[in-house]
Formats: sequence, structure tokens, C-alpha cells
Amino acid sequence: MSFNEAKTEFIVKEHFDKFKDEIIFEGKKSDNPKIQKLLTLASKKGLGQGFPDFIIQLKNNSDLIIAVECKADVSKHESLNRDKYADYAVDGALLYSSYLSKDFDVLSIAISGETLGKLKVSHFLQLKGEKVATEKFGNKLLSIDEYLEGYIKSPEKFRQDYNNLLLFSKKLNDKLHSYKIGEKYRSLLLSCILIALENESFKITYKKADYGTPQKISKFLVDIVQNEFDKSIEELEDNKKLEQKEKYKIVIKKFDFITLDTSLSTEYVKAKNNIPVLTDIIQDIEINVQDFIKNHEYFDVLGQLYIEFLRYANSDKGLGIVLTPPHITEFMAELAEVNKDSIVYDNCTGTGGFLVSAMNLMVNDAKGDKAKIKNIKLKQMIGVEYDTDIFTLACSNMFIHQDGKSNILKGSCFELEIIKEVKKVKPNVGLLNPPYKSDKKKATDEYEFILNNLDCLEQGGKCVAIVPMSCALAQKGKMYEWKKQILENHTLEAVFSMPDELFFNSKVGVVSCIMVFTAKRKHPDNKKTYFGYYKKDGFVKRKTKGRIDLYNIWKDIKKDWITNYQNKENVPGLSVNIFVTAKDEWCAEAYMETDYNKLDRDDFIKSVKDFVFFKELYLNNSDYEISKN
Repeated sequence: MSFNEAKTEFIVKEHFDKFKDEIIFEGKKSDNPKIQKLLTLASKKGLGQGFPDFIIQLKNNSDLIIAVECKADVSKHESLNRDKYADYAVDGALLYSSYLSKDFDVLSIAISGETLGKLKVSHFLQLKGEKVATEKFGNKLLSIDEYLEGYIKSPEKFRQDYNNLLLFSKKLNDKLHSYKIGEKYRSLLLSCILIALENESFKITYKKADYGTPQKISKFLVDIVQNEFDKSIEELEDNKKLEQKEKYKIVIKKFDFITLDTSLSTEYVKAKNNIPVLTDIIQDIEINVQDFIKNHEYFDVLGQLYIEFLRYANSDKGLGIVLTPPHITEFMAELAEVNKDSIVYDNCTGTGGFLVSAMNLMVNDAKGDKAKIKNIKLKQMIGVEYDTDIFTLACSNMFIHQDGKSNILKGSCFELEIIKEVKKVKPNVGLLNPPYKSDKKKATDEYEFILNNLDCLEQGGKCVAIVPMSCALAQKGKMYEWKKQILENHTLEAVFSMPDELFFNSKVGVVSCIMVFTAKRKHPDNKKTYFGYYKKDGFVKRKTKGRIDLYNIWKDIKKDWITNYQNKENVPGLSVNIFVTAKDEWCAEAYMETDYNKLDRDDFIKSVKDFVFFKELYLNNSDYEISKN
């Protein structure tokens, strides 16, 4: 039987012709010299230049190109080892992708068949500089918009963009340091600029000559943010407008330093045609940060960059807070089963990371219902923050994520008026990372924040808190009393032992655990609590990037963790369900069976070293007495 590849090519041309205003469609060669050069040695037979059947460039995205390889015979779609480049569609498409991905992100499409009804389609995404292509999209041709959205929202693209964001954060921090911008002001400056860049007029005009002096651009920046705030309260109910104006006065006052700072309000960059220092900073942030926010809408960029600024801090500790890593805020929101009808409360808001993660789940669950999404952002999230600088960041963060800022309250979560305000909205989910005590005698206990959160939730609501492991281990003193009070009024559903270096990026060495509670239901005597030994989240430390998901395995680990918890499974080495009281240690390590099948040589060596250290430090020390109990 004879096959005609021209029929397959016609189907491809006819499909993509519908999108001719969005693309540059080329066959057998390209007018783009970079593409031609990359394919110089890409022959499917190993002899000089090769070229896919079609190359598609996107007019609105120069980073991505689409390479299409066709075969008429569906039996020639893909070989067993994908190494018969001249004979099979998938093999050839991946060959071209391997060359083009040296300078582009590549979507390679392998198509076989002579009719639409019998067409076979495979898609592979290979990002710039990466050796692996990942299968995507399924077995049919899609629109350019669908391809573009799938590419931008893919885990692979997120990982690439996130790594670039981390690299930029180092450069930005160095630049702000060189301009003598104080460490405590850097996140505030970033938040102000990101709000201004939400205004299309500002993006167009800030580079123009009219704003070519440092004094003018610094004033223009703050004025634009003030205008953005004023516009945002127009749709609020009258009783909310005055309250919101008072909040924004606090925020704008925190941005006043921009018009007073010597570098920002008087200095020029000689190496860049004498543009103002502030203009140079805004341009960098527009190019490197705003596109990330646009593409990855519900990610706590501001909080993440704050963490990165702390990593590169030269002296002080910035604004003095410890932020929960984004993958953990997401995990905790999922543990709380956040959905479109949730009303989420964080009484230790920080920069708003928990609220952003919760917003993501809620909006996704709303499935495009615009009225519901608007209600989520305006009415279904509430936070409280005491510190004025951090309150400013929280409001800015929620503003950047298209509202939600109207329910960030300024003050202490223990104030009666604030508790009253919170209870009005009837929250049913609590998420928090309470301040970790530095002074044990004077500071508020972490359990007090948990109890405060639980008190504000509706009966049956879920509270998920991340706290130091010392809270779980306490068997006497104040901590023990707090544990008793919790069990007398609420249910302890689960405790997860988290990775030892979870807060490595924030320069904090605390070992933590996550606790899950059901609000206002006394812990039953016959109730077992789930304990998870969740120490390995797949993240590894890298000098320039901190602790990262280098091997892209967190998604699968998180799924296993949540599934195991939902089913309350007993898995040796991972989880156990047992009865506990306030007198007991609330951690998996105290009760869990060891899975000896998973022990290896490294585990043995570590245990021996730990014992030798213990022996030298304690057993050979005559001042130390071993308890006989």
C-alpha cells in the first residue's frame, strides 16, 4: 500500500492556517538565521543540515517555537527506541527539538496519518538548555492559544521561570546593595514598583523624558500607587471605604522613603545614558518579575523574593520574619481541603503567602465563575498582621494578586475588636505560621496563636499550623497546659514531622512540624491521631539557589503524602495512627515502626557516628548521669 505524506502536510497546513495572524508558518527552511544555524547539523541521516516539515514561530512569544514532523503511515509514528530519525515522526521531531532547544523552548509535534479521522498526534515540550523532552497535550491538534497556555502553565516552564527568578533575585539584591538601599527597604521598594506596574499608563510613561529626573520618577511612582489604591476602593461598600482608606494611608506612608532616599531621588546611572537609578530598577523588575507574576498568577512572588533578600542579607535580618516556603503553604492549604466555598483566616499573615496559596485553590475550584472569583477575592480571605512594614507587604501582595487586600487587618490578633471583625466573616479554614519565640519568658507561645485561630473558626472548621517541634514534644510546663486546653476544646487530627532544613532559605535552623485540628469539637477519648514522618520532600540545597525542587519530584511526593493522610494509612517508616493525650509526645518518631527494608549503608554509618558522638559527649563525661527510667 502506498502512502502520500503530502496529505498529512495538507492537514497540518489547513489546521494552522486558522491562526495565520498569530504565527509565522514556514516549511523546509526558515528566514530566521538563528533557526537555520541551529539546524546546520540536524540531518536525520547524520549528513549535514536537516529541517522539520514545518517550523512555527509565535508573533507574541519569541521564546517558543513549534517544530512539526509528518509521516503518512501511522505505523511509522514512533520507533521502540526513538532513534530511527528518518523513518518515524516522533523520532525525527525529537531530533530537531534537541538541536533547536539550545536557544529556544521547543514544542515538537509528531503527526502521522492521511485523514483527520485516523490522525495520530504526539506532543513534546523541551525547554531551552534541557536534555529531556516531556510528553504533553494528548492526541489531537490544538489552537495556538491552547498551546501557548499549556506551555506557560506547564510545571516544566514554571520550574524554568522560577529558577530564573531566583537568579534575578541575587542580581537585584546586589544592585540594591550597590545603590545603598537599606535591607529593610528592599522588599517595600519591590512591592511599590510591582503595584505601579499593574497600571498600563505607568508602564508606558515611566521611561519618557517627562519623568527623566530622579525626583520626578520617584514622586510619579508613589503617586501612581496612591491612585491605584484609590481606584481599588470605588467598588467597595460605603462602610468599607473609610476603613480601607485608613489602611492605605499606612501603606503609602511606608513608601515615602522612595522620595527621600538619596540614591532613588537624586542619582543617575552613568553607564546607562544617565537614566535615573530608580528607572533602572523599575526596568529590571518589569522584565524579570512582572512577566513571572502574569504567567504564574497565584504564586507568592513577593514573599519568595523577600526570602531571597534574606539569604543574601549583609548585616541585619530584613524585616525580621520567617516565611513558610511556598510549596509548604500550598501543601497546608490542600491539607485543609480549601475549596471555592472556604473562608480562610491567617492570624499571623506575614507577607500573605498562605492567603495567596489558598486563593489559588479557591479560584481553580471556581472553574471560571467570574462572580464567584470576585467574591473569593473580596470576601473569603481574612488576615491579621501586627508589624507595620510587613502589613504593607501583605496589602501589596494581595493587591498584586488582584484584590483580597480589603480584609487584611492591622493590629494584634488577640485584640477583642479584631477577633470580633474576624468572626463576622465566619471563617472555616485557618492557616498559620506563628512567630517563633526568641525570648521564652516574654514571648507569646505558639499554641496561643493556634488557640486564637481556632477560637475564630466556625465549629468543624480546619486549622493547619506549622510550629517548632518543641511544641509537639512538650510534656510539662506551659506547653503541656496549652496541649490540654486544645484537646479539651478541639480535635487533634494529625501531626507531620517536616524536613529538618525546611527553613534553610530563611537562615533559620528550627525543626518544625505541621499540626491539623478540627475546631470546637472536643478530642474524643477513642480518637486516633495520624502521625506522618514527612522528612523527605525531594528538595535539595544548592549554593546559588538555596533549597529547591531540583529533580521536579515534589508534586508526586505531595500527592503521596496527602493520599496517605486522607486514608489514614499505617506505613512503616512513614506513618502511624495512635491514641494520644496531652502528656504524650505528638510526633511520628515516638511511635512509628522502622521499615528495615529501606535502611541502607548510609543510614548505618550515620547511626554509628551519632552514637560515637553521644558516647564521647555524655557517657565519658563523669558529670552526666544516665536516667535509669
